[in-house]
Amino acid sequence: MRIASWVTRNRHTEGNLDHPTTPDCGAVGVCPGNGDRGELGAAAVQESRDLNIIRGETGRDSTRPLRVLMLSWEYPPVMVGGLGRHVYALSTALAAAGHEVTVVTRHAPNAPLEEYLHGVRVVRTPEDPPLFPLSTPNLLAWTMAFNHALTRAGLRAAETGQYDVIHAHDWLVTHTAVTLKEHLDLPMVATIHATEAGRHQGWLPGEMNKCIHSVEYWLGHEACRVIACSEYMRWEVTRLLDLPTAHVDVVPNGVDAGQWQAPPRAVAAARARFAGEGPLLAYVGRLVYEKGVQDVVAALPELRYRYPGLRMVVAGDGPYRAELQEETRSRSLHRAVSFTGFLGEELPAVMAATDTLVVPSIYEPFGMVALEGASAGAPLAVASTGGLAEIVEPGVTGVTFPSKNPDALAGAVDTLLSDEVGARSMAKRARRMVRDRFGWDNVAALTTDVYRTALRDVSTFDPRQAEAMLASKPIIVVPEGNLLESVMS
Repeated sequence: MRIASWVTRNRHTEGNLDHPTTPDCGAVGVCPGNGDRGELGAAAVQESRDLNIIRGETGRDSTRPLRVLMLSWEYPPVMVGGLGRHVYALSTALAAAGHEVTVVTRHAPNAPLEEYLHGVRVVRTPEDPPLFPLSTPNLLAWTMAFNHALTRAGLRAAETGQYDVIHAHDWLVTHTAVTLKEHLDLPMVATIHATEAGRHQGWLPGEMNKCIHSVEYWLGHEACRVIACSEYMRWEVTRLLDLPTAHVDVVPNGVDAGQWQAPPRAVAAARARFAGEGPLLAYVGRLVYEKGVQDVVAALPELRYRYPGLRMVVAGDGPYRAELQEETRSRSLHRAVSFTGFLGEELPAVMAATDTLVVPSIYEPFGMVALEGASAGAPLAVASTGGLAEIVEPGVTGVTFPSKNPDALAGAVDTLLSDEVGARSMAKRARRMVRDRFGWDNVAALTTDVYRTALRDVSTFDPRQAEAMLASKPIIVVPEGNLLESVMS
């Protein structure tokens, strides 16, 4: 295997010289890679400095373009949730800023195994012949099989490219990320987009959930730096995964506002298709319990009493769809609610056509749909939970309500519907807010700062401290009960 010469040189020296640990890692583990665990002395420290000079990385203030090896289980054309869109937009924004980005990801039928797309090298790995279906009962087996294939693809990418940092997205690529980190002696940054306990309101109800939590814990402790998408998510990650606050950086998700602005003719067509004689509401996203769609359905009878002819479009899909459709039938709302499934190019026009976009999430690490809706020009009514509370300022860029409270939801929507001028004014301010704060060029710059922090930490290596840290791996103990309640008590 043709690995970069400095990696080969590092393999023949004593200890992990090229990518040592940061003194701030503490219980977080070794940063970046374990390498060969020999004695580390003054000569090794000098050689480590020499190797860092060879690599050209002298600290955070360096302006040299970085070489990033990105790992994700979603990337176009494989799109399961919002992760694929995020990794694609971040990768292309980093490439546009002058960095070299390779994404190693899952293969899709008819997609090339390797290509350069919008400045990004994309390496896709097909599944191995043994059959591991991608379904909830088989998720752990599928994940392990996928990581075997993904690791081989990552090693192939390293044969023809040199890298400065590995960036792993979520728990499904953890085994590959840790293997490449140790094999290539590179610092690893991890973005934890959501947690298993958070998705279940603090609970880990089954063995699979506990296993996923333990993998998230391992990923957080193996990473040099962890990225969270909001201050709320930093709070959740540090407490659930037992990480120092200083170890976790907040980098928001981004949005390309221009992609969400639909032409007037398309907006009028969407309005004609879904709206009746009254107002039009919309929900956009996955149909799962934690997204809170059931609370919008519960609020509809009161809203339709106040606004006869009010209708709603539910744009999304998921395991909760059949139950939600049955709920609308039981409330005699089936003619007032349209379940469209996931919408493609029509979605910006549908958002723009609504009088209120409702985001009723019970658990929401960030709230990307609120940014997309604001970019489309929709007035926002969002639950004051998680990252949503950091996006929408009540009375300024939208209205908020407590999650799991249909009456409060109805009141918030009524605030917008009863004052169309005020609602549109808030929508305009929200659109400006998105453009100013959440552009992908800004997100890419903040992410680059995290990479450079990881590399700066590498250059402040203390070999004596690293020797002690290398001797042990984190002990993962999964607590019983509600994890979020336990960390708040």
